[in-house]
Amino acid sequence: MLSDADCPGNASGARRARKRSSGESPGEGQTLRSSRRQKRTNNPPPGQSKRKATDTEEEDDQSEKKYRKCEKAGCSAVYPVCFASASERCAKNGYTSRWYHLSCGEHFCNECFDHYYRSHKDGYETFAEWKKVWTSNGKSEPSLKAFMADQQLPFWVQCTKPDCRKWRQMTKEAQLTPALAVTYRCGMKYNNIKIEGPDQCSQPEDLRVAEVSDSWWHSMLILPPLLKESPASPFLAAYYPDCVGMSPSGSSSSVSSSEVKADPHRTVHPQISGLSQYFQPFYQPNECGKALCVRPDMMELDELYEFPEFSRDPTMYLALRNLILASWHRNCKKVLTAEKCSQHIIVRGLVRVRCVQELGRVLHFMTKKGLVNTGVLRVERPLLPEGYRSKNVIIIGAGASGLAAARQLQNFGTAVVVLEARDRIGGRVWDDTSLGVMVGRGAQIVNGCVNNPIALMCEQMDIKMHKLGERCELFQKGGQATDPAIDKRMDFHFNAILDVVSEWRKDKSQSQDTPLGEKVQEVKKNFLQESGIQFSELEEKVLQFHLSNLEFACGSTLDKVSARSWDHNEFFAQFSGDHTLLTKGYYALLHKLAEGLDICTNCPVEAIDYSGETVKVKSSNGSQWTAQKVLVTVPLILLQKNLIHFNPPLPERKLKAIHSLGAGIIEKIALQFPCRFWDKKIQGADYFGNIPPVPEKRGMFSVFYDLDPQGKNAVLMSVISGDAVAAVRDMEEKDVVNECMKVLRELFKEQEVPEPVNYFVTHWSKDVWSQMSYSFVKTGGSGEAYDILAEDVQGKVFFAGEATNRHFPQTVTGAYLSGVREASKMTAV
Repeated sequence: MLSDADCPGNASGARRARKRSSGESPGEGQTLRSSRRQKRTNNPPPGQSKRKATDTEEEDDQSEKKYRKCEKAGCSAVYPVCFASASERCAKNGYTSRWYHLSCGEHFCNECFDHYYRSHKDGYETFAEWKKVWTSNGKSEPSLKAFMADQQLPFWVQCTKPDCRKWRQMTKEAQLTPALAVTYRCGMKYNNIKIEGPDQCSQPEDLRVAEVSDSWWHSMLILPPLLKESPASPFLAAYYPDCVGMSPSGSSSSVSSSEVKADPHRTVHPQISGLSQYFQPFYQPNECGKALCVRPDMMELDELYEFPEFSRDPTMYLALRNLILASWHRNCKKVLTAEKCSQHIIVRGLVRVRCVQELGRVLHFMTKKGLVNTGVLRVERPLLPEGYRSKNVIIIGAGASGLAAARQLQNFGTAVVVLEARDRIGGRVWDDTSLGVMVGRGAQIVNGCVNNPIALMCEQMDIKMHKLGERCELFQKGGQATDPAIDKRMDFHFNAILDVVSEWRKDKSQSQDTPLGEKVQEVKKNFLQESGIQFSELEEKVLQFHLSNLEFACGSTLDKVSARSWDHNEFFAQFSGDHTLLTKGYYALLHKLAEGLDICTNCPVEAIDYSGETVKVKSSNGSQWTAQKVLVTVPLILLQKNLIHFNPPLPERKLKAIHSLGAGIIEKIALQFPCRFWDKKIQGADYFGNIPPVPEKRGMFSVFYDLDPQGKNAVLMSVISGDAVAAVRDMEEKDVVNECMKVLRELFKEQEVPEPVNYFVTHWSKDVWSQMSYSFVKTGGSGEAYDILAEDVQGKVFFAGEATNRHFPQTVTGAYLSGVREASKMTAV
C-alpha cells in the first residue's frame, strides 16, 4: 500500500489538486471556489458581461496550469524546479499535477515520480534495485522520496579558496569524493581541470544556499541526511546504518542486520586495521557498562541540552558526532579540524551545506568536553572560538588533574599559570629510575585500558604498555604454593560476603551506616553459624590475603571505611579490558602534558581571595597573582587541614563533604637484586602473593610485582597497606627492608635469596604536600561527597583531583578526567 506522501496524482487527484490553491490553507481555497460558484449562480447582465466572466475563468485556469506552488506548508519555493529531469515529460520549471518536496529549494515533479515508481516505466528497475539494497541493510522505509534524496539529488561542494568559500551545485552525474571536496575550486571540472575564462569565483552563489542557514530550513527538511562512506561505518557494522546517520545504500557493513536480528545478544567488535585495541568509542548492540562510551543511535543528556533542536530527530547530529568520534580515534596524534571532517560528509542535496555548517558547532562541543582533541596534543591555534574562552586561569597543583586542565585550557586559547608547591611536577605521580628500571613511587598501573585516556596518551606518544597476566600464585610461610582450588574457594566466599553487604545496604540510610570491617566479620560469623562450615587454618589465612587486597583498594583499614558506600563508584560504568603496567612510568605522560605550559614550582599557595570580581592568589613566598578563575587541585587532606585560606570561607556544604571522605594511605617498597632468583618458581608471572602467617601481618608485603618480567633486570616492588602502614611509618628504611627480606626468604625457603643491591621505601604519609595516597568514603559518608567537592564556588573557584571524581576516584585516570571536566566547565561559566 502506498503512503500518502508517495501516492502520485491520478486524474481525479490532479483535479482535486488544481482546485486547491497551492500554499494556501483549505479555508482560503474554499473561499475562492465559493466566490466562483457565486458568479455562476448570480444573474449576469446580458451579452458582453457574460462573455467577460467566462473569459476571466478561462484565463485563471490557463494561469493555474502554467505553474504550481509546492504544497508543503511553509515552503518558500513559489516556482519549484524539478532537479531529477528523469522523465522525457519532466515538468522542469513548468506545470505538474504535484510537486514532491524534499527541502526548500529541492523538488521533483509527478512525471519523474512516475518514471521511477511505475513498473512499466524505464526507471522502475533502478528504483527496485536500490530498494532491495536499502531494505536488506536498513530499517527506514524505502520510499521514492528516500530514493531521490539518496540517489538523484545533485551534490553540493564548497570552493576551497579562502576568499571565496562559495557553494556550487555539481552536475547530476558528478560524484562527490573526499579528495574532490578538499581540492575543489569554483569552475573546476571533476577531473581537476580548471575551466579557462573569467574568474569563476566571481559568479554569484545560488540564492538557495543562503536559506539553508535559517533555523526554519531544517524543520522543512523531509528526510534526515544519511551519509555515505562515513569514517564511522567500520565502527558501527552491527547497527542499521540509517539508525546511526548513514545510508543503507552505501553501507559496507561486514555484519548484516539480519545477523544481528538472528542473534540479538551478540556483541560484535569492529576489526579496523591500525586502530588501537583499546579504542572502543561506541557501544555495540546489547552492550552496556563501558566507561567513556556512547550510544551511536542516541543522544546523551548533555548533547540534548546543548542541541535541543535535534531532540525530535537526532539523525543529523548523530551522523556528525559519530563521524567526528571515528575520525579522532583513527588518528589521535593530530588536531581534528572541521575541514578534515567536512570532506567526509558525503550526502546529496542542500542538506550537505547545513551539515557542514553544523559540524563546527558539534566539533567545538566535543572538543570542549574532552571527547576529541585531547590528551597530550599541543596546538598552534586555539581550538575554540573566542566566546568559549576564559581570559586567564590560575591552577594550583601540577599533578595529573592540574596539568590536564592546563593543557586543555591552553589548547582552547586561555592564558594559564600553574602554581606548584614542590620543586617538581607530578604530584602523587613520582617515578624513580635509581634501580635500573622505572618504578612508580606513586601510581604505575592502569586498571582497565578500554577507552582509558591513559591508553589514548600512550597511543599518541607511541608508548607500549605491558599487559599484566591473571596468574598470581599464593605462597605460604615456608615457601609452599597454595592449592589453587583453596584460593578459588576462598575468593568465592570473600565475594559472597561482599554480596551480602551489598544486599544489606540497599535499604540503609547514611545514619545507619557501619564500618565495612565490622560488617564483613558479622556476615562471615553468621554464614559460618548458619552453614555449619568451618574454615581451615589455611583457608582463614587466604581470606586474610583477600581482605588485605580490599584494604589496598580502599587505602585504609576497613574499620574506617563505609560499609554502605565503600564501592560507590561501581554503580557507574567503569573501564574494562586489560590491566597494564606503565613500564615507562606515568611521568612520561605528565611531562608531555606539561610541555609549553607556564609552571611556577616552589610556589605553595596559602590564600585564595575570591571576594571581588577577580580572584587573588597568594603564595607563602609572598608572590601574588590575579585571574578570572582559579582551579584548586591539591590533595583532599590539605583541604581538610586548611592549608589554604579561602576568603570568603568555603560553603558549609562543601566543607561537610570534604570531611566526610577519608585520606587513604599506602606505601611501597622496591628492591633491586643481583639476579632474578624468583624466576624458576614464578615461571614468568607478573606477580605473586604472600599469605599472611597471622592476621596481624595482613597488608605487610601482600603482593610482589616483577617490574621487568620479560627482561633481565631483577627488581621487585611490593605494597604496604592497612594496619601495616602505621607499623612501618616510623621505621628506618633499612628496617623495613629487613622485614621484607624475612618475608621473601620464607617464600623462597628452598633457595638462597641474595641481599638487595639497592632499594627505596616511600613515605607518602610524611610528604608535606601529599600526606595521602587516595581518597575513600568514611563510615557515615556517601559517594555524593565527590560530586559536592567538584562543585564550583560562585563561578570563580573550581576544584579537581581524584577526590572530586565520583565515577573514577583513587586513580590517575580519575584525576586526569577531573581536570578535563573542569576545563570544560570553565569555558561555560
